[in-house]
Amino acid sequence: MTPHNEAKVGDIAPNILLPGDPLRAKFIAENYLENVVQYNTVRGMLGFTGTYKGVPVSVQGTGMGIPSISIYVNELITTYGCKNLIRVGSAGAVHEDIHVRDIVLGTAASTTSGVNKDRFNGKDYAAVADFDLALAAHLAAEKLGYTLHKGPVLSSDLFYDDDPKFYEKWAKYGILGVEMEAAGLYTLALKYRVRALTLVTISDHIVTGESTTPEERQNTFTQMMEVALEALASISGDSK
Repeated sequence: MTPHNEAKVGDIAPNILLPGDPLRAKFIAENYLENVVQYNTVRGMLGFTGTYKGVPVSVQGTGMGIPSISIYVNELITTYGCKNLIRVGSAGAVHEDIHVRDIVLGTAASTTSGVNKDRFNGKDYAAVADFDLALAAHLAAEKLGYTLHKGPVLSSDLFYDDDPKFYEKWAKYGILGVEMEAAGLYTLALKYRVRALTLVTISDHIVTGESTTPEERQNTFTQMMEVALEALASISGDSK
């Protein structure tokens, strides 16, 4: 066990989905996995292991923000041996041609967080997704007939920014959406030489003001879930 997870070594699969919302973790486990066992309830961050098309898959809630996801990802990799990690979260769109409920594959993650500035003595660090896992998700989406927007995202430390136009320069430089965790996930995955990817469903539109409800964010972002699960099943099969 770790300070934040009561699972025993072996309880968590090498392939894992990481929703911020623990209730989304519960939804995924109940609706997509077979032979499900719940392994964690510490701090309400629910974790489950089952199988998807015969492939062992876990799903673990991580909370909001880089500090929170970094705790779980550190422990999942170093204690529990996770190798393929996909964040399945939500994001705010910053372009009018990306709409609510669209899916964004985060190829890289810029950030307003100071975490990597601390790590690298004030220098920049390129936090990027794993190519093989991104390709697996791309092919899975094609197979399912779903459209993915592919490009960089912004991992922000602020949900409520004092500057209502903060997103404009980020959008000008190619950022597709704003979320809060990808940069932390990618940095740790690169450090420990495992695969990581961020898939986010657009839950709200920063430009137009359109948004979804908490229940919709929890239970209805199913296309993203299916792409992630198919990607994990595919890459697990390729590595056998």
